[in-house]
Amino acid sequence: MTIPTVCLTSEEVANTLFDACTKVGFFYLEGHGISQSLLDKVFQQSQNLFALPEDQKVLLSDSILQRGYTRFEEEALDPKQQPTRGDTKEGYYIGDEAPPEETDAAKLHGPNVWPQPEHCQLTRDQCLTFRKTMEQYRLEATRVCRQLLGCFSIAVGAKDPHLFDQYFTEPKTTIRLLHYSAEPSDEKMAYYGMITLLLTDENPGLQVKLNDGSWIDIPPKRGAFVVNIGDTFERWTNGIFKSTVHRVITPKLANERFSIPFFFEPNFDALVECLESCCSEGNPPKYPPVTAGQHLLNMYEKTYTDFDHLGEKKSEV
Repeated sequence: MTIPTVCLTSEEVANTLFDACTKVGFFYLEGHGISQSLLDKVFQQSQNLFALPEDQKVLLSDSILQRGYTRFEEEALDPKQQPTRGDTKEGYYIGDEAPPEETDAAKLHGPNVWPQPEHCQLTRDQCLTFRKTMEQYRLEATRVCRQLLGCFSIAVGAKDPHLFDQYFTEPKTTIRLLHYSAEPSDEKMAYYGMITLLLTDENPGLQVKLNDGSWIDIPPKRGAFVVNIGDTFERWTNGIFKSTVHRVITPKLANERFSIPFFFEPNFDALVECLESCCSEGNPPKYPPVTAGQHLLNMYEKTYTDFDHLGEKKSEV
């Protein structure tokens, strides 16, 4: 068994999405319209960043807004199984760009941390290329996610393809560059947001847990995204769409691995409550209403040892 493939340009896209999201919560996405050359550039820029010395990378971090660099073992996506040690990966967060004067730490809103030649060995042109590449990718990935929203609206039984538009007038988007070491590991997680577009390199390791408790591989598929839905979408659909547990397996003698998830979330203040088409007298709402932003903050606090959106912790760097 493998996860289904959804083509964004297909006339049957809504039906295929419904099957994928009710059975496994993951699918490959093709027909998205993002060029392979841009996807390759994003990977190359990610590799260039992680190749920097550790003492330079740690300067590129903002634990209050959850931006920039996160060190190996700083993140623990399965804290119950990782009480003393975090994940064997390093990361780099790039959120929605905002000028410093508009910073709102309570909503994780503000400027990004971009590499600068004053803080690392990259040249000014290399730093500029990194930023331009990531900003172009954000625009393209956001376009794809907005197309998916319209298809999801039909898939959940709404007659209006713009059902979700009111909740995404100012969506929260995040590019997460990830670099997994070659150290053997087994890191389980469930995504707590709305939609993830995942780019993977040629190295295997991603697996999804099925309803019967077994695990299946999600092999890399060049040019396609691996898409999964998260807890926010499961709450909106009253559990009809599945937020599926998945994991990254790094076996012995494996290569280092790079992946790039793009997270697409509702407006920070959007109220996430059961859709009318997903509940009835015999199937009442299973989850209490919550704002998308508060749900995100709750999960960040459980996941990141360095998370400090109110600025109450002192940095050790």
